[in-house]
Amino acid sequence: MEPINRTEVSEFFLLKLTDDPTLQPLLFSLFLFIYLVTILGNLLIILAVSSDSQLHTPMYFFLCNLSFTDIWISTTTIPKMLVNVQTQTQSITYKGCLAQLYFVLVFAALENFLLAIMAYDRYVAVCHPLRYMVIMNPQLCALLSLVSLFLSCVIALLHCLMVLRLSFCTDLEIPLFFCDLAQIVNIACSDTLINNIVINVAASLFGGVCVCGIIVSYTQIVFSVLKIPSAGGKYKAFSTCGSHLTVVSLFYGSGFGGYFSSAFSDSPRMTAVASMMYMVVPQMVNPFIYSLRNRDMKAALRKLVERKISLL
Repeated sequence: MEPINRTEVSEFFLLKLTDDPTLQPLLFSLFLFIYLVTILGNLLIILAVSSDSQLHTPMYFFLCNLSFTDIWISTTTIPKMLVNVQTQTQSITYKGCLAQLYFVLVFAALENFLLAIMAYDRYVAVCHPLRYMVIMNPQLCALLSLVSLFLSCVIALLHCLMVLRLSFCTDLEIPLFFCDLAQIVNIACSDTLINNIVINVAASLFGGVCVCGIIVSYTQIVFSVLKIPSAGGKYKAFSTCGSHLTVVSLFYGSGFGGYFSSAFSDSPRMTAVASMMYMVVPQMVNPFIYSLRNRDMKAALRKLVERKISLL
């Protein structure tokens, strides 16, 4: 097949979730429900933290950032999928695909950075409790958030600029429900060696540093907790990390699962299901993990609901 110049590419085609017309209303309702739950759950976390002065601490500041990121990850992918299901078309414009790719990369990278920062926050809280507010001061928290956002934007922009240099053949089908970097590179007809090198270097450098930071932080936490003589003290120390550990396991577990599924599976459907697991499920579940396992968060949510009811 002869490659066509990228300026002539007007659209890509995303994976069709089902060929059965009777299932389309069910899928539309399911993903609309997931999207609304994701938005509502994360907004409640942000509102609860903002309205309760007792939660104005570094831990909950980063939790608000995480909820904000989850909202945007879902908003970047699910609405387009809902439109395609409703209209029974799978097309997305070339510019629209690049825009979606950029924001997916920005917020996925930002979540990766935030989880590493939150692990460091838990390390300081458990291992240096008396100096916690001194070390995790507001200036440092704001700086960490801004640097994470800046790096995420730079990484996403770099990958999108690398995509612009690619040419594509007549086969423009992306076997996912959103524009994924690896899948776009895979369907390109031009040489993708440099793109793959940049992808692997960026993933190893930034993703590897974040994962190593989380592992090191929790290694230090375990050593510190084991030195606590009382069982009650150990439980209290570990309980402050339980929600974050669960979110980390879900995020990286679903991410690696999606990667290995796309790498070793020949079924587009299995690849799509795996991609949904790491682009849809964690963002919906995270608010429940933090609210159900945290007494302070449950109390803040209760106050928020009671305050809203009293205003009605």
